Amino acid sequence: MSSPSFPMGPITGLHGRAVVVAGDDIDTDRIIPARFLKCVTFDGLGEQVFADDRVELAAAPTGPHPFDRPEVQGASLLVVNRNFGCGSSREHAPQALMRWGIRAVVGESFAEIFYGNCLALGIPCFTAAHDVVLNLQAALAAAPDQELRLSLDPPALEAPDGRLWELELQAGPRQMLLTGQWDATSQLLAHGAHLERTAGALPYLNGF
Repeated sequence: MSSPSFPMGPITGLHGRAVVVAGDDIDTDRIIPARFLKCVTFDGLGEQVFADDRVELAAAPTGPHPFDRPEVQGASLLVVNRNFGCGSSREHAPQALMRWGIRAVVGESFAEIFYGNCLALGIPCFTAAHDVVLNLQAALAAAPDQELRLSLDPPALEAPDGRLWELELQAGPRQMLLTGQWDATSQLLAHGAHLERTAGALPYLNGF
């Protein structure tokens, strides 16, 4: 279920299967219910992603929740619809998705704070027109185990049979992802010597 490594450094794309969670206005409380926000660390959140929805659908005639379907276990791409990640600004939502294994999201639109929280984790959120997303979801429903190739430059998703879905990714976030500038921790570590020199020159850190 969970990917062994988290995003780091420059991100140019990914290759893997996709899971579809259809529906507009899926909020962060559905992605990770509020009772899981009491955790001290984000460890273990991947197991609880969409927890209530998964319980509700477990016995439904339509079958299990998409995240519980065996053919998409290990998927790294999430395909959604309009206004995904709305509601509370909890960063636990993208953290839970990342710990389940999601490394990129494609949808019609995203809540702004959710989009920024994903970017801070190295998870690109691509957008596409309504008809494009519906066409992609239909293709995935017909062949849920197909391996897709996602690229950031240019933003596009390609199926094994050559079908191509053109996507959009804002220029600023795309540049940050391609260069690794999204990764604030790595940026700090890479400039450690400069930070130490700056700290050494600050009076209030040196006996002022």
